Amino acid sequence: MSINRRKELTEIAKVICRELRKRSTDAEKILWEELRSRKLTDKKFYRQYPFFYDINGKESFFVADFFCFEGKLIIELDGQIHDYRLKEDSERTEILSYPGLRVIRFRNDEVEKEIGTVLGKIKKELELNP
Repeated sequence: MSINRRKELTEIAKVICRELRKRSTDAEKILWEELRSRKLTDKKFYRQYPFFYDINGKESFFVADFFCFEGKLIIELDGQIHDYRLKEDSERTEILSYPGLRVIRFRNDEVEKEIGTVLGKIKKELELNP
């Protein structure tokens, strides 16, 4: 990735991440309340975290819904739109998993209706990489 392009992408990512935080879905708000301030297993989580990549000269980034650096864990929340984006989501997961990160996905309605179950699955994932 060229230095100039990276700087430009970083600035774009900052703006996009801020906007996404302002427009969080209900599910994102619910999960963030449970993850923020090291509430879950004393691990630090970030919300709307950008990941930069360069594949075959294509420089770009993805914004993960939640990211725990200590646990090398990305959490993605999927609404109805993701029913029609299965291929894109699969490619995204493959790219994000490449540097040794793990990606877990939850449906928005899972978070809204079964937050305890969701938190249990996240804890289990974090235990795999203490």
